[in-house]
Formats: sequence, structure tokens, C-alpha cells
Amino acid sequence: MLEISRQVSLADSEFEVQAVRAQGAGGQNVNKVASAVHLRFDIRASSLPDLYKERLLALADQRVTQQGVIVIKAQRYRTQEQNREDARARLRELIRSVAREQRKRVPTRPSKAAKRRRMDAKTRKGKHKALRGKVKGE
Repeated sequence: MLEISRQVSLADSEFEVQAVRAQGAGGQNVNKVASAVHLRFDIRASSLPDLYKERLLALADQRVTQQGVIVIKAQRYRTQEQNREDARARLRELIRSVAREQRKRVPTRPSKAAKRRRMDAKTRKGKHKALRGKVKGE
């Protein structure tokens, strides 16, 4: 059982965990042991509330496929068990991230004093640049 919040949890049967070989250096053991883990979670077929499903499907995240399946590859650790727990924790965090309500950004406007300072600085810079012109001779 993967607990997302007090009200929401996922049964272990809702996601598929498959052992695969890890990438990168690993010495003689790397070709023999499947220590990395692929976790696959079908969003549409899950028991998540509709709000969670909509937000997960709308995510612009490379881990979410076009078919609505989250694929997480965990290969941070040397053992399959640690990688399995890491993949579960990353799935939990991904689902929790869409559960939080994003605060709406309130656009701010510059103050009058800030506008005045900006204009004064532009004027000063313009006068300074004007001095770079050719010197008029007699």
C-alpha cells in the first residue's frame, strides 16, 4: 500500500515494478544483476480521485507518456530493494506535487519612485554617452 495522503492511497497492484539492468559503470557485476527498477503506473486505470488524474495527465513531464502512464526508472542504489523504495517514494512525491493547490500569481507594478529612478538613470547614461562624440575643433 502506497499512502499519498490521509484520504488517498494506492494498492500495490495499481503499479507494476520490473527489475532491469542499471546503466553506467558497475564492474563485473553490472551484466549479471538487474538492480535498477522500472515503475509503471497507469493514471487512467488508477483509483486516484479525478482531480489528481486530470492534473497528472496535464503535467508537462517527460515521465508521463502520451498513453497516460507514469514511468519512473530508479537506479540510484546498488540493491533492487532500495531502488524499488526509491521509485515508490518518487511516485508518491509526484502525485503529492499535483495535490497541492498552486497559488495564483498576482502581477506587481513598479512604484512611481522606481519609474522616476529608472528615467533619471537613462537620462544620466544618455548624457554620458553624448560626451563620447567627436570633438568639434576650431
